[in-house]
Amino acid sequence: MIANTPPPPYYAVIFSNLRTKVEEEYEETAQRMVDLAAEQPGFLGYESVRDGLGITISYWESLEAIKNWKANADHLMAQKKGRTLWYAAYKTRICRVERDYGFEG
Repeated sequence: MIANTPPPPYYAVIFSNLRTKVEEEYEETAQRMVDLAAEQPGFLGYESVRDGLGITISYWESLEAIKNWKANADHLMAQKKGRTLWYAAYKTRICRVERDYGFEG
Protein backbone atom coordinates (compact mmCIF):
# COMPACT_ATOMS: atom_id res chain seq x y z
CA MET A 1 0.00 0.00 0.00
CA ILE A 2 1.25 3.50 -0.82
CA ALA A 3 1.29 5.83 2.21
CA ASN A 4 -1.09 8.79 2.08
CA THR A 5 1.29 11.63 2.97
CA PRO A 6 0.49 15.33 3.37
CA PRO A 7 1.82 18.06 1.07
CA PRO A 8 5.59 18.54 1.48
CA PRO A 9 7.81 19.30 3.15
CA TYR A 10 8.06 16.29 5.44
CA TYR A 11 10.77 13.70 6.14
CA ALA A 12 11.42 10.12 5.06
CA VAL A 13 13.48 7.52 6.92
CA ILE A 14 14.65 4.87 4.46
CA PHE A 15 15.72 1.62 6.11
CA SER A 16 17.37 -0.85 3.70
CA ASN A 17 18.41 -4.22 5.04
CA LEU A 18 19.60 -7.75 4.36
CA ARG A 19 18.23 -10.40 6.72
CA THR A 20 19.98 -13.26 8.44
CA LYS A 21 18.28 -16.65 8.58
CA VAL A 22 17.06 -16.02 12.14
CA GLU A 23 13.25 -15.83 12.14
CA GLU A 24 12.62 -16.03 15.91
CA GLU A 25 10.36 -13.12 16.97
CA TYR A 26 11.11 -11.13 13.80
CA GLU A 27 7.62 -10.86 12.30
CA GLU A 28 6.00 -10.16 15.68
CA THR A 29 8.56 -7.47 16.51
CA ALA A 30 8.31 -5.87 13.06
CA GLN A 31 4.52 -5.61 13.39
CA ARG A 32 4.83 -4.27 16.93
CA MET A 33 7.22 -1.57 15.69
CA VAL A 34 4.77 -0.55 12.94
CA ASP A 35 1.94 -0.32 15.47
CA LEU A 36 4.09 1.58 17.96
CA ALA A 37 5.44 4.00 15.33
CA ALA A 38 1.87 4.78 14.27
CA GLU A 39 1.19 5.98 17.83
CA GLN A 40 4.15 8.38 17.85
CA PRO A 41 3.56 12.12 17.44
CA GLY A 42 4.61 13.19 13.95
CA PHE A 43 4.25 9.77 12.27
CA LEU A 44 2.69 10.10 8.80
CA GLY A 45 2.78 6.56 7.39
CA TYR A 46 5.06 3.90 5.96
CA GLU A 47 5.74 1.63 3.00
CA SER A 48 7.61 -1.66 3.10
CA VAL A 49 8.75 -4.36 0.69
CA ARG A 50 11.02 -7.39 0.86
CA ASP A 51 12.36 -9.35 -2.08
CA GLY A 52 15.76 -10.41 -0.82
CA LEU A 53 16.59 -6.79 -0.02
CA GLY A 54 14.17 -5.26 2.49
CA ILE A 55 13.22 -1.58 2.26
CA THR A 56 10.96 0.22 4.71
CA ILE A 57 10.28 3.92 4.37
CA SER A 58 8.59 5.74 7.22
CA TYR A 59 7.32 9.30 6.86
CA TRP A 60 7.50 11.93 9.59
CA GLU A 61 6.48 15.54 10.14
CA SER A 62 9.86 16.64 11.53
CA LEU A 63 13.41 15.67 12.42
CA GLU A 64 12.39 15.99 16.08
CA ALA A 65 9.68 13.33 15.59
CA ILE A 66 12.29 11.02 14.00
CA LYS A 67 14.70 11.63 16.87
CA ASN A 68 12.00 10.81 19.42
CA TRP A 69 11.08 7.59 17.60
CA LYS A 70 14.73 6.50 17.44
CA ALA A 71 14.98 7.02 21.22
CA ASN A 72 11.78 5.07 22.05
CA ALA A 73 12.68 2.32 24.57
CA ASP A 74 10.88 -0.50 22.71
CA HIS A 75 12.35 0.66 19.42
CA LEU A 76 15.84 0.71 20.98
CA MET A 77 15.36 -2.92 22.09
CA ALA A 78 14.24 -3.92 18.58
CA GLN A 79 17.25 -2.09 17.08
CA LYS A 80 19.58 -4.08 19.34
CA LYS A 81 17.98 -7.39 18.34
CA GLY A 82 18.19 -6.32 14.71
CA ARG A 83 21.94 -5.81 14.97
CA THR A 84 22.56 -9.04 16.90
CA LEU A 85 20.00 -11.42 15.35
CA TRP A 86 17.99 -10.38 12.31
CA TYR A 87 20.13 -8.25 10.00
CA ALA A 88 23.31 -9.19 8.17
CA ALA A 89 23.58 -5.55 7.06
CA TYR A 90 21.47 -2.41 7.06
CA LYS A 91 21.60 1.25 6.13
CA THR A 92 19.37 4.08 7.34
CA ARG A 93 18.96 7.28 5.37
CA ILE A 94 16.97 10.35 6.39
CA CYS A 95 15.86 12.89 3.82
CA ARG A 96 13.53 15.84 3.45
CA VAL A 97 10.77 15.36 0.90
CA GLU A 98 10.50 18.49 -1.23
CA ARG A 99 8.12 17.28 -3.93
CA ASP A 100 5.38 14.67 -3.88
CA TYR A 101 3.19 13.70 -6.83
CA GLY A 102 1.60 10.55 -8.18
CA PHE A 103 -1.15 8.77 -10.06
CA GLU A 104 -4.06 6.63 -8.94
CA GLY A 105 -5.79 4.71 -11.69
